[in-house]
This record gives sequence, C-alpha cells and structure tokens, in this order.
Amino acid sequence: MEIGKLPNELLESLVLNSIKNKRKDVITRGAVGEDCAVVDFGKYACVLSTDPITGAAKNIGKLAIHISANDIASNGAEPIGILLTILAPPDTKEEEIKEIMKDATDVANELNIEIIGGHTEITSAVNKVVINSTAIGKQLKEKVLDARKVKEGYKVILTKKIAIEGTSIIAHDLEERLKKDIDDELINEAKTLIEDISVVKEGMIAGEIGVDYMHDITEGGLFGAIHEASSAINKGIRIYKDKIKLEKSTEVICDKLNIDPYRLIASGSLIIITEDKNADLLLDKFKKESIEANIIGEVINSGVFMDQEKINPPESDELYKVVK
Repeated sequence: MEIGKLPNELLESLVLNSIKNKRKDVITRGAVGEDCAVVDFGKYACVLSTDPITGAAKNIGKLAIHISANDIASNGAEPIGILLTILAPPDTKEEEIKEIMKDATDVANELNIEIIGGHTEITSAVNKVVINSTAIGKQLKEKVLDARKVKEGYKVILTKKIAIEGTSIIAHDLEERLKKDIDDELINEAKTLIEDISVVKEGMIAGEIGVDYMHDITEGGLFGAIHEASSAINKGIRIYKDKIKLEKSTEVICDKLNIDPYRLIASGSLIIITEDKNADLLLDKFKKESIEANIIGEVINSGVFMDQEKINPPESDELYKVVK
C-alpha cells in the first residue's frame, strides 16, 4: 500500500464501515471530511480529535500540538487539553525527548492548552520518533457545526496560502539538498512558515459567527481537502485557480522538486463553507484581525472541479515523494 493516509474509498470500506455500534450521545462520528468527533455532554459538547506526526523529522513537538488544536478549532470549538503519546526508537537521546517536550509545551502555552497526559515509550517498533496527539475541546451544543445544512451556492473560503506546512517541513528536513538550487534567504523564509500553521484563531472566529462547515487542510493538500469536504457536505465543489495563493518559497521549492503544491500537506489553511451573508461578515472580521482569507469557490450539485477541470481523488501526499 502507498505511504500516507488511506485513500477515502479504502478508509470507508476497511475502517469506517467496520464500526457497527452507534450511540445516541455521539453527535458527530468518524467520516470522510470530518476533523472531529463530537459527544453530547448536556449543555456542552465534547469535541475530540487525534492525529499522528509521521512525515516530519524536525519540529515534531510543535507540529503535534498545532495539528490537533487545528482540528478542534475547525469545529469552531475551543481546544482545552492534549494527550501526547511519544514512541521513540532505542537510539533516541534524552536531549531529543527534552526538545520535543519543550517545543510542545511552548506551543501549548501560546494557545492556552494544557498537556493533560499521554504515554512515552522507547520501542524497537519504530525507526524514528512518532508522536500521536489527541486533543479535547468544548463547545456549546447549539454551536456544533452541521455539514448537512450546506446548500448549493454557498461560498468556499480559504484562509492564508496553501501548502505552508509542507513547504516548511521540506525546507527544514531537506535544507542541504535545497541549497544546491535555491538561495538561503528563500529557504529561511520557507522554514519560518511553521509559525503560521495554527488555524485556532480563525476557527474560533468562524465558529462564533456561525458557519456551516470547516475543514483543516492536512495530508493530500488542498485537492484532498476539497474532495473530503465534498464528501462531508454530500455536494459538489468548484474552486478557481486564480483565487488560490501560494508563497513564493512554495512555488520555487515545489518546482525544483517536481511536486504539486495543490496536493502537498497544508496545515495552516482552513476551508470554510457558509452562505453569502456570513461569508461577507467573516471576511470583514478576518481583515480586522489581519487574517488573510478570500472566497475561492462555491458549492455545486455534484463533482469536484478546479475551474472546468475535474480534480481526481487524493492519493499519497506529495511530501512522501521527497521526504523519506
């Protein structure tokens, strides 16, 4: 099988369809295009998400917190706590564990999240450090998003530029290789993009305004996320290439490595789907908060397109073509 997330078709047939027991107190359960599970806790809903960090070699403590916090925020909820599981190979040094935890706690402090537990183990079952983070958030039950409310004509909003996480990972992990063709200034700019991968602020703003659907762009990049969003809302989506922005460093690095930025892991960008009046209100609020965002498409009856060209379902993320 290919490295990376299971293709959506296999995810449904091998994993999701195997889950038979359904409880009434589960509001939102595992599905393609859903970032979180949501459980009814009375007045509030408990919002949960779990993710591993497997594609990056550096900054994994920082990434582990951001990625899971982003998922909670993509539900419009406030992230409260995170459980971290660290699996490290036998040749791991104490300093490496210490650095991972320093990076994780720095980000957690910045986002006002507590690392509330987890597990740390040295094991020969892995050949590099793997972190899995499980985030817990809370949200008024009346504010829980409902993808079923999305209608044709609703606007698709994208925050920031795409592929910033993938660009940063590649710049950190393949720096020496890139220096042969790309100047140091551009590589350093790409490395700093890791500071922009949080979508907690925009997710909380959108949740407060009351949008219908949000999706954090991760493995599979923008094209993968659009397919997943289409599945979640059970409708089609058309996006427009001239509305989608790339960092200069992303363009240069992807060109040099011959990878597709539209299919490159892209935490830091958030897809938001909402009706016209909320779209205008949201963009105005984002502008006041200095959050880059614009309308890149709309909901249609069926199919997933960029302009008039059909977008194929996601395969293995472009990151795995260059980072082993």
